[in-house]
Amino acid sequence: MNVFRLPIRVYLEDTDAGGIVFYANYLKYMERARSEWLQTHPGMNLGILLAHQVQFVVQSLQIDYHRPAKLGDQLEVSAHLIEQRRASLLMEQEVRRADDLICHAQVRLACLDAQSLKPKAFPDFLKALGQQESLSS
Repeated sequence: MNVFRLPIRVYLEDTDAGGIVFYANYLKYMERARSEWLQTHPGMNLGILLAHQVQFVVQSLQIDYHRPAKLGDQLEVSAHLIEQRRASLLMEQEVRRADDLICHAQVRLACLDAQSLKPKAFPDFLKALGQQESLSS
């Protein structure tokens, strides 16, 4: 299993008045980790998606919150591809503080044509994402 991990520090802007991370900010952390995960693939960058008129959008999200993260915490956000279909990806993601699980999510991303915003099959250069994950596991 090839799991991408991104370190993130909790800043004041991420928290509420009590110094606890606002729940929606975990989604931002996960988005950041997915973007960085994508760029770990050979020849891949976000500009290539734009050039090919490809856009990813969150189609569905299941998230469970277990513990709060706090101001100054050093977190690790993971991203792991579970499934690749013709026009969607299913990712499993976690936010951890050392051994403590903060939250866990499954995120389905749809591949869309950037102009029409309709589902689009993965272009050839993206079809290999799942194969590269299984090869590097």
